[in-house]
Amino acid sequence: MKAGVIKGFVTFVAIGLVAPTLSRTFDTRMFAQDNQAPAGGGAQMPPGGTQKAGSSSTEVEVLPVQGNVYMLGVGGMNIAVQVEDAGVVLVDTGPAAWSDRVLAAVHRLTNKPIRYIVNTQFHEDHNGANEAITTASKNPAVIAHENVLKRMSAPVGSTSPRRTSEWPTDTFFTAFKDLYNGESIQIFYQEDAITDGDSFVVFRKSDVIATGDLFMTTTYPPVDVKAGGHINGVIEGLNRILDIAVPVDKQENGTLIIPGHGRICDEADVVEYRDMVTIVRDRIQDAVKRGLTLAQVKAAGLTLDFDGRYGATAGPWTTEMFIDAVYKGVSKK
Repeated sequence: MKAGVIKGFVTFVAIGLVAPTLSRTFDTRMFAQDNQAPAGGGAQMPPGGTQKAGSSSTEVEVLPVQGNVYMLGVGGMNIAVQVEDAGVVLVDTGPAAWSDRVLAAVHRLTNKPIRYIVNTQFHEDHNGANEAITTASKNPAVIAHENVLKRMSAPVGSTSPRRTSEWPTDTFFTAFKDLYNGESIQIFYQEDAITDGDSFVVFRKSDVIATGDLFMTTTYPPVDVKAGGHINGVIEGLNRILDIAVPVDKQENGTLIIPGHGRICDEADVVEYRDMVTIVRDRIQDAVKRGLTLAQVKAAGLTLDFDGRYGATAGPWTTEMFIDAVYKGVSKK
């Protein structure tokens, strides 16, 4: 048996042992006071907000995270909202059909203008509302890695998959990009992960990380192989998030994490997810080295101990689709 010590846990790849789930609960009494900003400037529950995250509600669910950052639950995916005197930063805009509800939720939080929008990838569930929100908000800068623009646009003379009004307006090609909106904000590019254009966003003073789909609590990573995604990039991205996140000593909390889908988390939740993804990758990689076909790998039950939490047999992202994506990635020479 080969044991590997990685930040936070000892992982035993041969048998797939991981630490038990760490739950996070929010006491609604914390937000039952009036809507004045709490001491220290922490996020406060807005009028009309809800405490339930991750449901299939048709209403936007608003949760204070910490500092000046909130999470909007939008049809199963999450938007990060940072509110400062100078204006608002959104991390993703959500599906197009939710644009009016997202704007209404932001306006419940503040009457300040939206200054910046960050797109963490090119998939429409994360940026389908770009056009409507930018039009209603006097055209804030829409920031993304240049590969997001490449995926949303097309060469001259070709038909673009997305309207020009939906495209990012400010792209970067470096490892990270800095912003300032009442606090330092860093946008980190993660090469070849879910897609070839993923980013995660760090709010330094608020101590919050918005991960996009690099991390989620609801499913296996939705690696888009056709868009340059690779399971190794996902693991690398999760490790980079863990390098930045700082937990409270021997407790939960510390740096808080807004996943692309699911509940608010902390560093321990990312460790658990990283361990799961690494274990599954290593099992499938070992099967490929032993010459197993994709059909044999799918029949081998290599994800069985995680399927109860992350697996699905139907829907937009199934366990078989995940296995297929990992197999294709680790099979490349």
